[in-house]
Amino acid sequence: MYEKINDGEYPTITESKAIIRFQDCDPLQHLNNSKYFDYYFNAREDQVAKLYGFKFSEVFKNYRTSWVVYQHQIAYIRPAVVSEWVKIFSRAIYFDTDTLVTEYFMTDENKTELKNFMWTTSKYVSVETGRRVPHQKDIMHYLAATCEKDVNFNQISFNDRIKAVKQELLLKQSFL
Repeated sequence: MYEKINDGEYPTITESKAIIRFQDCDPLQHLNNSKYFDYYFNAREDQVAKLYGFKFSEVFKNYRTSWVVYQHQIAYIRPAVVSEWVKIFSRAIYFDTDTLVTEYFMTDENKTELKNFMWTTSKYVSVETGRRVPHQKDIMHYLAATCEKDVNFNQISFNDRIKAVKQELLLKQSFL
């Protein structure tokens, strides 16, 4: 279902690069608001498969379960524009017995400008009943191994988290 990396800790943040496609933009050549979801979800699926060896299809096949989106919080900060190369980041920031919160954000290629920020809350459900079910033991182990431990989800607001990520980007710039 997922692979161990030399019995060490997993990296908790995933990163990939994408180009903003013309077909996904509005007449002002900005990425359409609804398309951020596609870019984020496609990137996350690719990122966790590559970094952790995790395959959502295996969860579905083995357990007949899946995560279903319950809620999004999204902030459009700066537009991503047609033909622009961007970086897409994602990380699990909270989980419990049947819930997962994933944080996504997009920057310019140089990681200097925050363009978009999103939290997605998902519930773990049986595909047969459509009802919430608890994460299985190995899913809990995977989530514990890959969840960002430095984000106190229950103690930080969405807007304060945006400020913290902007600060992270500024700090990284000063080391370049």
